Amino acid sequence: MNLKITNLSKFIRGIIIIIGILICISIFVSSTSFSHVDVSYKTIYISNGDTLWDIAKDEKQNNLYYQNKDIRDIISNIKLVNNLSGSDLSTNQSLVIPYT
Repeated sequence: MNLKITNLSKFIRGIIIIIGILICISIFVSSTSFSHVDVSYKTIYISNGDTLWDIAKDEKQNNLYYQNKDIRDIISNIKLVNNLSGSDLSTNQSLVIPYT
């Protein structure tokens, strides 16, 4: 199968557009996904009546790691870090919370 480039200027323009799109995507990904933040972890223990919402609200106010984040995103992150499938908590259960 022989492929011939019949219109060189259209071909070059197409290559330039593809390269431009790839550069834009790589800039976006590198600025959002690969930012480096030193993260430590603390352990908290659940008291009677504690909810993930209350814990997330407290962490949003007092933890720079969660600064400017939505409480729902904080809850999702806490669940992810602690391998929780639901929102049920037990008294004296320990949770690991990231902080900076």
